Amino acid sequence: MLKIGEFSKLSRVSVRMLRHYDEIGLLKPAETDRFTDYRYYREDQLPIAGRIASLKDMGFSLADIVKILEVYDDRGKMEQYFSARQEELEALSKDTAYKLTLLDAARKRLRKEEDMSYNVTLKTIPERYAATIRMTIPHYEDESIIWGKLAEETCRMNLVEADPCLCAVTYLDGEYKEENVEMMAWKTVKGNYPDTEHVKFCKLPEVTVASCTYQGSYTQITDVYTAVIAWMDANGYEAAEPMFNIYHVSPHETLNPDEFVTEICYPVKKK
Repeated sequence: MLKIGEFSKLSRVSVRMLRHYDEIGLLKPAETDRFTDYRYYREDQLPIAGRIASLKDMGFSLADIVKILEVYDDRGKMEQYFSARQEELEALSKDTAYKLTLLDAARKRLRKEEDMSYNVTLKTIPERYAATIRMTIPHYEDESIIWGKLAEETCRMNLVEADPCLCAVTYLDGEYKEENVEMMAWKTVKGNYPDTEHVKFCKLPEVTVASCTYQGSYTQITDVYTAVIAWMDANGYEAAEPMFNIYHVSPHETLNPDEFVTEICYPVKKK
């Protein structure tokens, strides 16, 4: 039998933590002297301490580890625990990578010496014939779903692109949505084509917009929105219809976010 201090040295777990493990039922001593309250451990409890340390390193909570140790010899249940934890870590990694991208973009903007103002203009986009598709998607970042569906249903039509070919997304919700986002993607084409299950071919009407084209990552798009709205307010305009983004250079053409070219368009009317 090992005293708690000896067991602490061999297991590389502090005495304080071993006492905590005892309190929560995670790793109880083999014996506790009822007169002195000294805790004693068996040598065969060292592997259990090692398992606990390994599971902690994987990010499992102590409450989870208590449950896991109960089924440690059941490979099927252990696989379920590990798979669930892997999914959690992958989601966390994705979220962390996104936040790092935001930080990197913010630092780049801080280091830039040029004026970060955006040039907003009033322009009229003429009537145009387009392949359109309306869908509700889980989140804004899932926009590729709607473009994938448009491509899937028109791939055998040999669509002839208009010149210039405008690819855009109109945001149909009246507010920011954290989920179940409704949008319409559209691509201007030449000729006439039959509708498919989801893709409708139609003429989009002429529209006057407050427009701002910028180059760079989508992480700065909120700054552009702010600039356009400020321009509208200063020049006596208000939104007339849902806004849309035209993708002149998108992830379809380049994987480098610094090369993206996006045109923000707010249909407007005089106040």
